[in-house]
Amino acid sequence: MTYAIIGFGKIGQALAKAFARSGIEVSVATTRDPESFASEAAAIGPRIIPKTLTDAIKADVIFLAVRFEAHPDVAKVLSDWKGKIIVDVTNAYGVPLEMLRDQPSARVIANAFAGGKVVKGFNHLVAGVLEQDPDIHGGKRVVFLASDDEDASKQIGTLAENLGFAPINLGRLSEGGLLVQARGNKWGHLIFKDLVKFN
Repeated sequence: MTYAIIGFGKIGQALAKAFARSGIEVSVATTRDPESFASEAAAIGPRIIPKTLTDAIKADVIFLAVRFEAHPDVAKVLSDWKGKIIVDVTNAYGVPLEMLRDQPSARVIANAFAGGKVVKGFNHLVAGVLEQDPDIHGGKRVVFLASDDEDASKQIGTLAENLGFAPINLGRLSEGGLLVQARGNKWGHLIFKDLVKFN
């Protein structure tokens, strides 16, 4: 399984730090030339590989860590995302409801990435928290996942565990997944909740 993070702002870099901590290789890309952020990637770790957007999306699992409004620019790079899992880390706070067409924001992402399997996840924590070691006093920091595809959700749940987190499945995108999606100027009830799971 290969991984890529699209978007290398605060959230993209926080995700990269989680991969680096666990020794898992991940490609990182933006719409810019990879040389322009190569030094930031190198500072995080040797297994954080800057690539062009075209090369990065060859990965099996793609973390979409761009502004919600920028997702169509990424989606149009491929006409068919079949066989890929898209982890939607975006937040649509402040996006006009008419732009969402009365759908959950993750469903809009799923429609844009035709053929791909979308898992909403890793978006409820601010970057400064997401980048921290998820081992806390013998417990694990929680990440919420939601998807209409049970197998994709399980695969990302396993990855989350490998990254040191405690995944909690909320069900489908338009059910429990609504708890981690912003609508208009309202945040989902679980967004910003920093929880720790103890065995």
